Amino acid sequence: MVTLINGIKTEIKMGRESILNSIKRHKPALVLVPEINLNLFSEDIDLLETFKHNVELVGGNIKDLEHLNDLNSVIKKLYPKAERIVDEVSASNLGTVLITKETDPHTLENVDLAIIKAEFGIVENGSVWISEDQFPIRVLPFITNDLVIILSKKDLCLHMHDAYKIISDRKRTFGLFISGPSKTADIEQCLVIGAQGAMSLTILLV
Repeated sequence: MVTLINGIKTEIKMGRESILNSIKRHKPALVLVPEINLNLFSEDIDLLETFKHNVELVGGNIKDLEHLNDLNSVIKKLYPKAERIVDEVSASNLGTVLITKETDPHTLENVDLAIIKAEFGIVENGSVWISEDQFPIRVLPFITNDLVIILSKKDLCLHMHDAYKIISDRKRTFGLFISGPSKTADIEQCLVIGAQGAMSLTILLV
């Protein structure tokens, strides 16, 4: 901190403790978390159809599966050129790259496709919740070229308030909401898909 005393420039050095004490003295008063009437957010809508619409709205693809046995053939048809595949879903057997918690994330830089199961979907914004219980390497959903997420049609909630209620009871491990593929809109005011992560995201409903 620099001050002026009678036109003479002087410097006052502040140590760690003085900085922390200053922060404590100027700490703002605590404010209670507002109570939210969740009934105000209730909507009488078709959850499944609205979810499908919102997934496409955020740049994702979504497809109904008539039978779980169709999973392999549908994925092959959607991504025929994928060779390096990480498959973390027991219902399919397309994996060509095996990973464990000990896998070096740097070795996944050339993964073409990752297949992951979502725990539930959020209708409000077409997003899904995934956690590291479903995939052992945290970087996987971001480093893969394309991402396929398997989601049960029964596991949908209306909005983010419901979603946070669901995850509030979870074991505190890594998890995240994903809404569509990677994208940015700050380049010459144009929406760019696949800017920092997966080029495409496909949700398969079972």
